[in-house]
Amino acid sequence: MGCCDTPGLMPVSDAISILLESTTPITQIESVALVDAQNRITASDICSPINVPPFANSAMDGYALRLADLANSKTLKLAGKSFAGIPFEGEWPQGTCIRIMTGAEVPPGADAVIMQEQTVVEGDNITFTADATPQQNIRPVGDDVKQGDVVIPKGTLLTPREVPLLATLGIGTVEVMRKPRVAFFSTGDELRQVGEPLGKGEIYDSNRYTIRAMLEKMQCEAIDLGVVPDCPEKLRETFLKAADEADVIVTSGGVSVGEADYTKDILDQEGEVGFWKIAIKPGKPFAFGTVKNALFCGLPGNPVSVLVTLHVLVQPLLAKLAGYTQWKPAITLKAKAETRFKKAPGRADYQRAVYRVDENGELLVATTGNQGSGAFSSLSVANCFAVLEQDRGHIEPGETVTIEPFNAVLN
Repeated sequence: MGCCDTPGLMPVSDAISILLESTTPITQIESVALVDAQNRITASDICSPINVPPFANSAMDGYALRLADLANSKTLKLAGKSFAGIPFEGEWPQGTCIRIMTGAEVPPGADAVIMQEQTVVEGDNITFTADATPQQNIRPVGDDVKQGDVVIPKGTLLTPREVPLLATLGIGTVEVMRKPRVAFFSTGDELRQVGEPLGKGEIYDSNRYTIRAMLEKMQCEAIDLGVVPDCPEKLRETFLKAADEADVIVTSGGVSVGEADYTKDILDQEGEVGFWKIAIKPGKPFAFGTVKNALFCGLPGNPVSVLVTLHVLVQPLLAKLAGYTQWKPAITLKAKAETRFKKAPGRADYQRAVYRVDENGELLVATTGNQGSGAFSSLSVANCFAVLEQDRGHIEPGETVTIEPFNAVLN
């Protein structure tokens, strides 16, 4: 389980390693139309069935010619035209040139295109005012993509960068991995649904909205099982239903000291689950294991803790499960602190922050204020985490801070 400076707390890196080692990628493959392929994970290498471009074409509006003809005379007679989709056809006499437009097919035998700005036109007589080099302004067959090239590797998330490439290749159907199915629910008698009136000591359940929004950004099929009261029979019934329907079960609440025993008794009967204390703030309590054949991730109950643990710990697991082999953790950058960051040594602290670039191009970062694990308002105005190292204390203005700009899941 690893160790760290604070007794009994598991380092974040150790927790992620265990989560990944315990996860086996989905093997089921689906075939989807290209129009539905965005945000899906490729199930195999995609190879180009064609050359792109499929024919030599002009990179300029100008004139296609044979360099041998130009060597004999700077003035050539116009013999025809080649437009995009309407190539020049027929005989091409020696000592002549072809008017050609950008993207149009280069006539066989042409070995250069001279742009129209380097010509003087007098009727059908074209005088060239500049010399040319072999293959000048000609895009050869396969200049962009060669037939048989691997254009998109297995395990790639298809985005607006990849989907148009597949369309360019004429690929209308794509083999993709089945989406992970993730069932989630919140626990607690104090929770009420949005829209219901609040009684004394009751709060609205925001965690399911966090979980659903993030799961859908992570390309998962989200199965919302609602709020489960603190009732052993109902909790057991919901866990078993979730295990039958999903690859992963995610819960919020019921994993901190005093709560864990209640959940643990049920899970010990239906699966194998460990309750961890992780050296992360917010989000120290975390549970992981299996319920029947489903993986189980138990998140803390506080709203910001839910988001941070889902982002830092569960996101890598879901990426591996989905077969997303090209997934990478969020990038980190170094920034100068503009404000004081309060911190006690002992846990890696993911604080909500705002980074900016000043007029000198320097990266600066400031706290968003209240860092309590229930203070979601300070997260809504943030654009990054200030990731403060486990053994570090308070950070003063001017000190260097590691920041993690929010990735596509949080933006």
